[in-house]
Amino acid sequence: MNKTMFSILKILDKHTDVVGSKEISSQLTMHGIDLTERTVRYHLKILDERGLTEVFGKEGRKITDQGRNEIQYSHVSQKLGFVISKIESLSYLTTINLETLKGDVILNISFFPEEERKNVMRMLKPVFSSPYVMSDRIIFARGGGRIRDVTIPQGRIGIGTVCSVTINGIFLKAGIPVTSKFGGVVEIINGKPVRFLSLISYEGSSLDPLEIFIKSKMTDVAGLVNGNSGRILASFREIPVVCIDAARRLTETMAARGIKGVILIGEPNKALLEIPVGIDKVGMVIVGGLNPVAAIEEGGIHTENSAMSTLYEYSKLTSF
Repeated sequence: MNKTMFSILKILDKHTDVVGSKEISSQLTMHGIDLTERTVRYHLKILDERGLTEVFGKEGRKITDQGRNEIQYSHVSQKLGFVISKIESLSYLTTINLETLKGDVILNISFFPEEERKNVMRMLKPVFSSPYVMSDRIIFARGGGRIRDVTIPQGRIGIGTVCSVTINGIFLKAGIPVTSKFGGVVEIINGKPVRFLSLISYEGSSLDPLEIFIKSKMTDVAGLVNGNSGRILASFREIPVVCIDAARRLTETMAARGIKGVILIGEPNKALLEIPVGIDKVGMVIVGGLNPVAAIEEGGIHTENSAMSTLYEYSKLTSF
């Protein structure tokens, strides 16, 4: 699996329809690869033989499930920094307007077994009534359905929750640059955030840190929303000192409009929840968009998660 074939698979993975060699050749330039259509067809033939792509006559190719697995597990060293790059791209593409509450936000997509629907709804109710979610808006889809460009597997129910990276996009549109530093687990005691218990740097990870913490059973979201203490998913971000007043005003506006992801904004050049900040920076702690899914996992129900999965029109989401 060389860089060229890997890039071709990534291009095919972004399309739900058949893609021809001409289009692939054009899109490869975005990956720093300049190939003729004939050379692209040569690489596609190899991918076909390996079962990573499927031929649809002269129309082109589609990626197979085996091809998607190859994207997930190969070239790990090249994926270092992938998460932070995705955060930056999706932040730019976020378009929600806080006055009209229309425009695209970023969704995390998760799957759980269809037979567990009633149990999941029971688990989610207290979470969405708490301050530890990005928004109380959500979307469900049954197996065979779609959430934007994500197809829900048969026998599963898909759930789309607002991703915390949406905050980055809202701040960016307001002229406030945000740097995502760490994903982690925050301890809450008597309703107050006390400290980070674990951290993973976004820049040094090929996976979203919050997905790792969920599967590692390191959260206690259910305990928190049903009591007063627990452990939630959260991220640590930085903004420039000069933006602190604007950031606090924007946070108040977002909360009034139902987007309540900012837990804490620190003080200039001072550590926040024991995490130091850069020179002339202010720390921010943001709730993890996957906290509802963490509660499902805590209840013993297996989930499959894809953080920062797709963009979705906010006004089409439903209040839980």
